[in-house]
Amino acid sequence: MSIDTIGDFLTAIRNALMVGKRSVAVPHSKGREAVALVLKNEGFIKDFSVDALDNHHTLTIALKYVGSEPVIHELNRVSKPSRRVYESSNAITSVTGGLGVSILTTSQGVMSDRQAKKLGIGGEVICHVW
Repeated sequence: MSIDTIGDFLTAIRNALMVGKRSVAVPHSKGREAVALVLKNEGFIKDFSVDALDNHHTLTIALKYVGSEPVIHELNRVSKPSRRVYESSNAITSVTGGLGVSILTTSQGVMSDRQAKKLGIGGEVICHVW
């Protein structure tokens, strides 16, 4: 069992994309669901659902492809339990010239870098996606 649940979540998505799966199921948590919502809003995944079976909740992610090519090319964890990375609102870095997004956890919830810049708030950088 790992301490880094978000890292495990991102690795599960990355592995599913490498073998061409259409969906991936992981144990549910509020943090994972918030990251999945940002990925959906930014157009990187089709959809996600929370399923309950025998008092265990599962988060199922429907991955998005264009033809046989996955929409997510790279998914990198930035802030880790051993090394936290924070950025202020005016120092949020763009991912691949604005083609990708940074997902941040802020005082107002989990959001993309574009939303955080618009609101003028910074936070902990969870990952970069493009």
